[in-house]
Amino acid sequence: MHEGVMKAWLDSSHMNGGNVAYVEDLYEAYLDDASSVPNEWREVFDRLPKVDGVDVESKHSEIRTQFETLAKNKHKEVVVATGGAGDAKQVKVLQLINAFRFRGHQSANLDPLNLWKRDKIRELELSHHDLSESDLDREFNVGSFAIGKETMPLGELYKALKTTYCGSIGVEYMHITSTEEKRWLQQRFESVQSTPNFTKENKLRILKGLTAADGLEKYLGAKFPGAKRFSLEGGDSLVPMLKELVHRAGESGQKEVVIGMAHRGRLNVLLNVLGKNPSDLFDEFAGKTQVNLGSGDVKYHMGYSCDFATKGGNVHMALSFNPSHLEIVNPVVMGSVRARLDRLGCTDGSKALPITLHGDSAIAGQGVVQETFNLSQTRAFSVGGTIRIVVNNQVGFTTSKQEDVRSTEYCTDIAKMVQAPIFHVNSDDPEAVTLVTQIALDYRNKFKRDIVIDLVCYRRHGHNEADEPNATQPIMYQKIKKHPVPRQLYAEQLAAEGIVSLDESKQIANEYRTSLDAGKCVVEEKRPETSHSSDWSKFVGHDWDVEYDGSLSVEKLKALAANISIYPDEHKAQSRVAKIYGDRKLMATGEKPLDWGMAENLAYASIVNDGTDIRMTGQDSGRGTFFHRHAVVHNQKDGSTFTPLENISEGQGKFEVYDSVLSEVAVLAFEYGYATAEPTTLVMWEAQFGDFANGAQVVFDQFLSSGEQKWGRLCGLTCMLPHGYEGQGPEHSSARLERFLQLCADHNMQVCVPSTPAQVYAMLRRQSVRPLRRPLIVMTPKSLLRHPLAVSSLEELSEGVFHNVIDEIDDIKPENIERVVFCSGKVYYELLQERRKQELDNIAIIRLEQLYPFPHKEMDEIMQQYSHVKDFVWCQEEPQNQGAWYCSQHQFRQAIPAGTYLEYAGRPASAAPACGYKALHDIEQAALVADALTIKK
Repeated sequence: MHEGVMKAWLDSSHMNGGNVAYVEDLYEAYLDDASSVPNEWREVFDRLPKVDGVDVESKHSEIRTQFETLAKNKHKEVVVATGGAGDAKQVKVLQLINAFRFRGHQSANLDPLNLWKRDKIRELELSHHDLSESDLDREFNVGSFAIGKETMPLGELYKALKTTYCGSIGVEYMHITSTEEKRWLQQRFESVQSTPNFTKENKLRILKGLTAADGLEKYLGAKFPGAKRFSLEGGDSLVPMLKELVHRAGESGQKEVVIGMAHRGRLNVLLNVLGKNPSDLFDEFAGKTQVNLGSGDVKYHMGYSCDFATKGGNVHMALSFNPSHLEIVNPVVMGSVRARLDRLGCTDGSKALPITLHGDSAIAGQGVVQETFNLSQTRAFSVGGTIRIVVNNQVGFTTSKQEDVRSTEYCTDIAKMVQAPIFHVNSDDPEAVTLVTQIALDYRNKFKRDIVIDLVCYRRHGHNEADEPNATQPIMYQKIKKHPVPRQLYAEQLAAEGIVSLDESKQIANEYRTSLDAGKCVVEEKRPETSHSSDWSKFVGHDWDVEYDGSLSVEKLKALAANISIYPDEHKAQSRVAKIYGDRKLMATGEKPLDWGMAENLAYASIVNDGTDIRMTGQDSGRGTFFHRHAVVHNQKDGSTFTPLENISEGQGKFEVYDSVLSEVAVLAFEYGYATAEPTTLVMWEAQFGDFANGAQVVFDQFLSSGEQKWGRLCGLTCMLPHGYEGQGPEHSSARLERFLQLCADHNMQVCVPSTPAQVYAMLRRQSVRPLRRPLIVMTPKSLLRHPLAVSSLEELSEGVFHNVIDEIDDIKPENIERVVFCSGKVYYELLQERRKQELDNIAIIRLEQLYPFPHKEMDEIMQQYSHVKDFVWCQEEPQNQGAWYCSQHQFRQAIPAGTYLEYAGRPASAAPACGYKALHDIEQAALVADALTIKK
């Protein structure tokens, strides 16, 4: 466009201050659809410069600022774009600001070792924007650059941009779509040019934190040479960072902080942040600790809790127990925090703070990280944002080449999937670390979103203290060997500033070592721990057969049944759902026997009516994958929902059911964390198919089955895993019962296979009512949900007793029995129907409803009437190398009379859990049933 034409436009009414909104609206319309604005305006907007081909992000406010400035200051020419070189530089300056916001982090001084080789960023040079030294003294409008001025000389602005975005802090936030969040972050960093102005008190606290971090590692290295401690050395700034987080959290109103981390630096955090007694740790190193409960665990997996004094009051801190899985604890922490928030009646995350610590290789390499990020803003799993800290020591075990560690520039790029801001910071600049820590917490508290701090540091030793890192990272470790520790660097800085002399710094170090020698707590903020959680005392010391009363009168059950069988008249249910609810009304009056869905919902109704909360998650939990539960009724007119179980009675417990994200491992770990923090809630996770539970195997292995043994952590989580062979193939048949039975020992959990509606009702009642909090693994049915024989009466439910073993139900005389068939689950009904069909009155069928802990007492009582029998069979649908046979056959043999024989009837051993052809399945199923019912003479 000709300069004269542009000048005319600038003088026209369209461009005066009163029409700023009109112009901005035009520009917004242009961004959405360029063809929607007049040609002359489109030509103006088309000529706006771009960064890397991307429209200037700050276009809206900065274009507006230019127009407003033009209106206010007619004598100053602030031009959007012209054919002339002079005035066009104003837009180039705004482009320069935006370039630093987008890419300044790529030129920041982040690596303490100065080993990073990074490409030069042309967009951060003046020449790239047609600016030069001759422009340095010229005054330009700075748009939205939050420096507190409308205009600045280019030289001063350029220096401020480099200080803000290319110093010890590299900020990534321009990927965020929320303008409010971006402007907030710009204000926080640009207003101080990413340079904090801390008081002497602040700086002294930082120095003490660094001194403690360094002092402990040196002390342990000297006292226990060669012992594994997974030291923090190189990442020392983590200690003052965490303490700053807790102080600021307390001042902002948080009551609880839960921390999750792997092994690196864990001992340092335990002593120097949470205040664990040094003498206890030294005893652990010396092997003197007496384990009073279970198998115990290594010292760098153990958890701890304490109260921490802040200006805002005491904050309860908990460090979660953690196995040797580098990232699995993250959803556990979130689940624990969600339980605490629910207990505090807090829905926005303002009362409890989750902090998760990650390794640089682990956060990029472990899939549970992505799953956990995906939980962060969902209804069922949100906690008001998590502070995520990456202890980035630039090496994963022995892998340090970026192309071998990840496929992205930064290890933190995964966080962009939820638009989390990312603060990269040089750990050798502890004041910069403290600044980003403060901003991170303030951002989390304001916007209730996750935020990531990438603490770029190094690892002074190998993966553990016995490794020789020079073997694989010679250049890095030659540099590390000569590199001063963070405490020394900061002490010299404070001495140069006249804040703390080197002698005073040395005295602080000596006092810290004296405290360690005395075995005294080294955290001055630590306070005696007060109760911040539910009372676990009544759940301690019980075994699985503890007595309980789960009974309810038939009249009470009818009243509850009536409540869960109705929904508002104006609420139009889907036709099949409406029929199910119509049938439930008949079941509520006793006119029709109860099916599985009704009995299960009645269990929930009875539990919430007692005042107990229920939390259930799973990918189809509201209705049930197999269309049986329908705890939530969806209005076909407007999509609204109605949940009868939320409307049982005044003062009832909460009933929460969520159709979860498509995840197994993160969701199950979250629910484990919730259940370990809240014993009075019935917490349940349901797999869509039981087969899919293998995606969460690490949670079963390292938490659910062994958490009590290793850490003394009780957990009453209930896992419902649909299981049964209906010819649906190898990935939709088996919940891998054998894997759970293999994990069973020390009465660590319960494995049940209920076969009737009354049994599932009583099982859930038992899990809630009795004072025992151990995991419950349930093989739930699929086709059995609507089996005509799988029904129960209200009278059966009213007993409230879960039968671990169910004896023969037909009128068969025990003295006539020649063979006893043991079984569990769906195959029972196939055996029963075939036996009735053949009128075999010499075969008894006994159902094992609880496979672990094995019910020897109940079994012995039943077996007394079959003491004359010599022929016993275990029948299962699963292949011989799977199911209950291999893991439990010793239990079956113990149950039968001495000198008798136990046979196997089932599918032959197989590498796959089930066949993929329905016809073959039917042949196999008929054969195993026939085998179980054929007495070989």
